Amino acid sequence: MPTKLTKLAFSLSLLGASAVASAESFTFETTVKQSTDTLVVFHAKDSATSSFQAFNSKTNGQLEKAIAAADFSGDYGSMVEILAPNNLDYQRVIVVGTGDKALSKDKATKLGGNLSGKLEQKHIKNITVAADNVGENNAETAALIAHGISLRAYRFDEYRKEKRQEKSFYFDVDNGSDTAKAYKPLNNIESGVFLARDLTSETATELTPVDFVKEAKKLKKLGVKVTVLDPKEIKKLGMGALEAVGRGSIDGSRLVIAHYKNSSDAPIAIAGKGITFDSGGYNIKTHSSIAHMKVDMAGAAAALGTVKALALNEEKVNVVAIMAMAANMVSENSVAPGDVLRTAEGLTVEITNTDAEGRLVLSDALWYAREKYNPSILVDLATLTGSKVRAVGNDYAAVFSEDDELVKQLTFAGKQVNENLWRLPLGYGDMLKSNIADLRNTGTGGPGATTAATFLQHFTGDVKWAHIDIAGNALASSNKGEVPKGGTGYGVRLLSEWILNNKD
Repeated sequence: MPTKLTKLAFSLSLLGASAVASAESFTFETTVKQSTDTLVVFHAKDSATSSFQAFNSKTNGQLEKAIAAADFSGDYGSMVEILAPNNLDYQRVIVVGTGDKALSKDKATKLGGNLSGKLEQKHIKNITVAADNVGENNAETAALIAHGISLRAYRFDEYRKEKRQEKSFYFDVDNGSDTAKAYKPLNNIESGVFLARDLTSETATELTPVDFVKEAKKLKKLGVKVTVLDPKEIKKLGMGALEAVGRGSIDGSRLVIAHYKNSSDAPIAIAGKGITFDSGGYNIKTHSSIAHMKVDMAGAAAALGTVKALALNEEKVNVVAIMAMAANMVSENSVAPGDVLRTAEGLTVEITNTDAEGRLVLSDALWYAREKYNPSILVDLATLTGSKVRAVGNDYAAVFSEDDELVKQLTFAGKQVNENLWRLPLGYGDMLKSNIADLRNTGTGGPGATTAATFLQHFTGDVKWAHIDIAGNALASSNKGEVPKGGTGYGVRLLSEWILNNKD
C-alpha cells in the first residue's frame, strides 16, 4: 500500500538541510526577503507587538484603525483581516490575537491550527509570518505555531480528483537557525501523526491486516525491529482470542510488533487495537455508523505512529508497540455468540456479544507484551466503547488505571498537546462473571467503558498499566484547532510527549 499523504518540502535554507515531511512548506529566516501575498502579525492582549507597531506605522495607522473598528483587543485566537493595506506590498494583513504574551505549548500549537484554518479557503500561496517577537522563547513558540499550521493543513487526498495545494510560509523570527532546530523534532512527530491519520482514513478494503503489516515493515529503515505473527503462529502461542476474532475474514489475524530500542532501560509497551473493519460479527452493526468502522484500528495506527516519531527523532528510549490486527467479519468461520475462547493468559471467555471484539484481541496483545518484553509500563490504546463517548464525549479520551502517578503523567502530557484525558473508574468486575467460563466479554450491567477496561485488567498482571479509550477521538467530524476533519492520529502526540517527559 503506498503512503497516502503527499510529503511536501520543508525548507531549512539557513541550515542547508534536506527536505523532510510536512503538510506545508516552511522557511525560517531572521529577515524574510521573499515577496508574499499575505502578512500575518501578532498582537498580545491590550499590548501591540513591535512587529505590529512597525507595520502599522508603514500604513499610517491603518492597522490600528481596522482592529479598533472590529473591537479587537488581542484576545487569544481572535483575528482581523485587512485587505489592500496602505503602503505595503501585501494583498492582505491578518492580525492574530495571542492573549497573554507568553503562549503555552498547547495554545501556540492550536493558534497555528486556527491560523491555517483561516487561510485554507483563500487563494493564498505565500505567507509571511512576522513572529520575531512572539512568546518568551521566540524560537520554540514560532516552531509550535508552524507545527499547528502543518497539523491542520493535512488532508487525505487519495480518492479526491482535486488535490490540496501546498502553501509556503516564511517565518520572520529572531533566530532562523534556532527556530528550524526547534521545529525539526515537531516535524518528525507530524510524520508519526500523519502515518496514523493515513492508516485511519484508508478504506477497509485497501487496509487489511496484511496491508498494515506492509506499512509497519517500512519502519525497518529507521532502525525499528518489526516482527509479525500469522494466524498459525498466533494459534500455536495459545492466543485464542486474537485468532478467533480474525477467523471470519480471509486473511485472518496478525500480531505486529514494532520495537524501537535506543536505550538499555526496560521497555515501555504500547498495545493497540487494530480492527481494520468492525462489522460487529454475528451481532452485526445496523446503524449507519458502520461506514466509519474502518477507524476501529486507530489504536494500532497511533501505536505505530508513535514508534515512527520516536525513531525519526532518534530518542534515547526503549519502546515496543504490540498491535493486534484483525477484521471482524461475518462468515461460516466466524465466532458465534455463546462460544467460549481460551486466551493466552489461560482464562476462558464466554462470547456474549461478537461486537465486543476489541477487548478480545487486546487481551492476547497485553499478555504477549508482558510475556515477551517484561515492560516497565504497559499502556493500551483503543477505540473500545460507545459508552466512553456517552460518558465524556469527543473532546476527552478516557483513561483507566489504578496508578495515580501514571494517570497524572498521561493527563499532563495530553494537556500539553491538546489531546486531553479524563479519568474514569475501574470496577464492576462482578458484571463479567460467566456461568460456563472464567469471564464474559461483556458485562451484565454497569458502565460499559468501565466493564471493558476491567476486562482488560485481567490480562495486565502486576505491570503498571493504563487503558486509554479513544472512541470518538480517532475521527473528527469537523475542523478544530490543529486537527482537521477526518482521521486525527489521536494518541501519537500524547504518547510521544508522555514518553519524552518521563524518560530517564
